[in-house]
Amino acid sequence: MSDTILNITLKKAAPPSSAGLVEETVPQDWLRLFKGPASTPFLAPRGVHICKNQLFVSDTGRNRVFIWRTLPQGLFQEPDIVLGQGDADGTGRNAHGEVSAHTLQYPSGIWSDGQKLIVADAWNHRVLIWNQLPTQAGQAADVVIGQPDFEHNQPNVLGVASPPIQRSLYWPYGVFSDGESLWIADTGNRRVLFFEKIPSENYAPAQGVIGKPDFESRDYENQDPIWPYSVKIGPNGALAITDTQYYRILLWKNWRDAFTQKADLIIGQADLDSNGQNQYQLFPQAHTLSWCYDACFRQNELLVADTGNSRILRFENLPAHSNPSAQGLLGKPNFFTSSENAETTLGTEKTLYWPFSLAADGDTLAVADTGNHRIAFYKL
Repeated sequence: MSDTILNITLKKAAPPSSAGLVEETVPQDWLRLFKGPASTPFLAPRGVHICKNQLFVSDTGRNRVFIWRTLPQGLFQEPDIVLGQGDADGTGRNAHGEVSAHTLQYPSGIWSDGQKLIVADAWNHRVLIWNQLPTQAGQAADVVIGQPDFEHNQPNVLGVASPPIQRSLYWPYGVFSDGESLWIADTGNRRVLFFEKIPSENYAPAQGVIGKPDFESRDYENQDPIWPYSVKIGPNGALAITDTQYYRILLWKNWRDAFTQKADLIIGQADLDSNGQNQYQLFPQAHTLSWCYDACFRQNELLVADTGNSRILRFENLPAHSNPSAQGLLGKPNFFTSSENAETTLGTEKTLYWPFSLAADGDTLAVADTGNHRIAFYKL
């Protein structure tokens, strides 16, 4: 594609009493597209984060993390820092060697406040922390969570048959911090772990668990997170857990309630026992989800990566009840078009295709447009 600047239309859902959609064109710009370094572009990037005009990308398919100290402006740009590999062209799992403080295997969720860096190193079953932003390529992490040291990488430390403990992880795909505390979506253990302080020592124990009665339980109920892929905290303390396998977002108005209470409301399903893809319908609507993988708070708004439908749903305010309809839409011409429709499968270059991750900074939204192997920037 020669032109990387596009204009798109935001679709708004009609009121519940109306039979159709109300279409409204608003100033909504797809700022630009970005595909990473020209020599070895992104391959299925599943994590994106922006902070203080810096860009952080988990280039998941190539087992590396990139840092740009200023937001890239062109379609391609070499990174300032590459982690997990010896250079920007390296792509092997654990850099084609043994796991260490320098390596990555399927990095996913990523977070930074411009000083610290935290990466969910999912297939090494650990979370890595750099106490200061790396300044050198391949720089070793300072702290590891989920493993006793940097040389171990088995699920729950001892292997797939081992039960979880207070210190272990199994496929951690999502991380979030408010700068003081840390939340980890411990996806394979079907729980979210909470650390009161960002750990400064290896193999730190969590202080809280969401979705389980204790740290050793792994069985699950429909009313708890089944496959928590992402965890986010809003500016007013709301908690959103993206529960991928049940096609829903679990919301708590106050994150502290999540340790003892079920979700206050649900996006994507009518109740906590329902788990229908697009609510058992062939095509999506303004209130349905399919294989959702992330959510993002922005001021009073909530944006949801409805990955299986290849779109972003936009809720102008935190919903007040379960099963709400979105007011805004990115990536599709209307609320009833999904990834399986010919008009999108034959033209994904002009639309989103399996967006996995969202990050907002001010009025800029960055989307890991995973199926198109790129990052899409929007002006909100």
